[in-house]
Amino acid sequence: QVQLVESGGGLVQSGGSLRLSCAASGNIFNFDTMGWYRQAPGKEREFVATIIGVAYTNYADSVKGRFTISRDNGDNAKSTLYLQMNSLKPEDTAVYYCRHSGRTGISWGQGTQVTVSS
Repeated sequence: QVQLVESGGGLVQSGGSLRLSCAASGNIFNFDTMGWYRQAPGKEREFVATIIGVAYTNYADSVKGRFTISRDNGDNAKSTLYLQMNSLKPEDTAVYYCRHSGRTGISWGQGTQVTVSS
């Protein structure tokens, strides 16, 4: 099993920055895929960014150039996933979820709210 705990959400003005973190533990391996997804009120959950290992990244077009995903693989089957979000826009307002995909299947965190005011 994999446990994921997000933090770092909050309220920020348009143009501001936030850094989300996701503490992962359990059956974590260095080359598993981890990612961030988000869900705005009344909308489907959507892809934001993924990372394989610590170097292979992919971004949604809507966040390219503004968001950066990174990962720190620690000891004892633990890993921390980050999402640096710059130049935030009101349309980035959503609950952001951490996702892990590996040998035990797919796991999700509980989500952290990001609100961007105009």
